Amino acid sequence: MGRVLVWLITAISFLALSHQPAVSEPKHAIAMQGEPALPPDYAHFDYANPDAPKGGSITYCVVGSFDNLNPFILKSLRTTARGMMDQNYGNLVFEPLMQRNYDEPFSLYGLLADTADMDPERKSIEFHLNPKAKWSDGEPVTPEDVLFTYDVYTDKGRPPYSARMSLIAKLEKTGDHSVRFTFNDKANRETPLIIALTPIVPKHAFDKATFDKTTLKPLIGSGPYTVAQVQPGQRIVFKRNPDYWGKDIPAKRGFDNYDQITIEYFLNANAKLEAFKKGLCAIDDDGDPVKRERDLDFPAFHKGDVVAETFDTGIPPVVTGFLFNTRLQKFANPIVRRALGMLYDFEWANKNLFGGKYARAMSYWQNSELSALGHPADDREKALLAPYPGRVPADVMDGTYRPPVTDGSGQDRKVLKAAFDLLKSIGYHVQDGTMLDPDGQPFGFEILVASQDEERLAGIYQRTLEKIGIDVTIRSLDGDQIQSRKQRFDFEALIGSSGFNNSLSPGIEQLGRWGSEAAKAEGSFNLAGVADPAVDAAIDAMLRARSKEDYVAAVRVLDRLLISGNYMVPTQYNTQQWIAYWNYLEHPQKTPIFGYQLPSWWRKPN
Repeated sequence: MGRVLVWLITAISFLALSHQPAVSEPKHAIAMQGEPALPPDYAHFDYANPDAPKGGSITYCVVGSFDNLNPFILKSLRTTARGMMDQNYGNLVFEPLMQRNYDEPFSLYGLLADTADMDPERKSIEFHLNPKAKWSDGEPVTPEDVLFTYDVYTDKGRPPYSARMSLIAKLEKTGDHSVRFTFNDKANRETPLIIALTPIVPKHAFDKATFDKTTLKPLIGSGPYTVAQVQPGQRIVFKRNPDYWGKDIPAKRGFDNYDQITIEYFLNANAKLEAFKKGLCAIDDDGDPVKRERDLDFPAFHKGDVVAETFDTGIPPVVTGFLFNTRLQKFANPIVRRALGMLYDFEWANKNLFGGKYARAMSYWQNSELSALGHPADDREKALLAPYPGRVPADVMDGTYRPPVTDGSGQDRKVLKAAFDLLKSIGYHVQDGTMLDPDGQPFGFEILVASQDEERLAGIYQRTLEKIGIDVTIRSLDGDQIQSRKQRFDFEALIGSSGFNNSLSPGIEQLGRWGSEAAKAEGSFNLAGVADPAVDAAIDAMLRARSKEDYVAAVRVLDRLLISGNYMVPTQYNTQQWIAYWNYLEHPQKTPIFGYQLPSWWRKPN
C-alpha cells in the first residue's frame, strides 16, 4: 500500500510539473528568428580582431554641420554631432543594453546587460545588468537609469524612442542589477529586441526638464569614448576612456582601437575630397564608380599611400531614388506616380554617368528571398492582400514586374508615349507644350538636391520629363537646409532613400519608414507620407510572424505594396561597398554580411 501511495504522489507531482508553463532562462544572446549563432562561451565576434593594436588617431570627414550633442531629441534631429550614436563610426558615447552582431540577420549579445531572460511568448523580458557597467564619470549603471531613460524619452525624446513606452504595460526594477519589461497588446515579437537596442542615458547626469534642449556641453555616457573638444559646426573630438568598463567583454573585443577620433565637417563634397587627398581625412567612400576612379588620380594613390578596396555584402541594397511627398495633392494619385516612375532613363544614365557599373533598383529587398521579384505570390500573401483588392497589379503579384527598359538614347519615344498615355487616361493633357492636370493647371514640381552628383542625376530626370511637358525645377540647398526641410516635410520631391541601411531582418523600423502614424509625425523617416492601411497591415503581419514562412510572406507583401505604390522612382545600385583609405589603416580579414565595420579597424603601429 505504501508503494502505491508513493507512486501516486510521484505521478501527481510529475503531471503538475508537466502542465506548468515553460520557464525562460537568462541567455547571453537573443535572436529575432531561430537561435543566436555564437555560443555562450564565444570569445569575440568573428569579424573583429581581438589582437588589434590599440593607439593612434583617426579623422573621419563628413559634409554638413552640427549644433547639438544630444542624439535623442527632436530639435536638430539631423544636425546632431556624428559619433555620439553612429551607424558608421560606432556608438562612441552612448550604448544599448545589448550589442548587434553584424554577421547575423538580427542577433543581439550582452553589453550593458550581460544576459536577458525573455519569455517564450515574448510578452516580457528581464535584463540583468553587468555589475561592472559604469558611466564615464565612474558611477555604476543601474536599473534606475533604465527607468529614467524610458521616462525621459517618452516625455522629451524624439521618434522612434518617444513611442517605445506605448508598447510597455509595466516597467519595473526587479533587483539591484535587473529590470523587467512587460509588454501590452501593441507590442510584437520584435519588441524585446528593439528594447535591447535602445541606448541608455544616466539619470544623475541629465535634467529631465531641459532634456529636449540642444546642448554643446559634453555628455556623460557609458561608451568607450568621451567628448574631448567641440567646435560647433566644424569639429568634434573623442578621446578613448582609459577606464572604459566594457573593453574586455566579448562583444567589444577588437573594437574601439583608436586613442582619439576626430570628425571634421565640410561645406560640400568637393572640399571633403580635397581634404582626403591631402591626408586630413582617413577614408573616402564615394558611391559613384566613375567619379571615384577620376578622383583617385593623385600622387598619394599612385605611390600606394592610399588604398582602394571593395567589400562584398550579403544584404539587400538600400533603395535610393526620386521620392515624392504624397501629402501633396499633385502626388496623391498613384497612377500619376506610376507614370513619373516610368520616365527615369536608367539605361542612358548607367551608360553615360556610371560606366555601366550599376544595376537597376526595382525592389526594396532586391537579391534576397524577401523580394517580390521572381517570386509569385503564394497563398499566405494572397490571404494578407485579400482585404485590399486591386492594390497590387498582376505583374507585381506574379513576380514578373520590371520597370520599362529604354534604348539608352535618352529619347526613347515608346516609353515616353506609354507614360503620356497613362497620364492621359486620368485626364491629363498637353496644351502648347505644357502638361495640364485634370483641372487645367500646369503640372510640374521641384526637386531638392544637396550635392553636384544629385543635381546631375536630377538633370537627367528633368530632361526626360520635359519631353512630355512636365515642368521640373531643381533647387540646390546645403545640408542643413535639406535636413530642416525633410524634418518638416517641406518639399515636393527630393533624392532620398528607403532608409539608412537595409537588412535581411526588416522589423519595427519599417513603421517609421512607411507606417501611417509616422506619416504625421514631424521628424519621422516616412518622408514620402505613405499612409495606407494595406501597408500597415503588412508591417503588422511581419512583426507578428512566428514562422519563417509567414515572415517572408509578409515582407514580400510589403515589397509588392511599396512597388505598386510608386512612392519612389528607384534609380540604381551597386551591391559592393567601395572605400579608399590611407595605408596606415588596417582592417580584419573577415567581412560580415552587413559589410565592413569601421569600429573594428585600427591604425598600424609606427
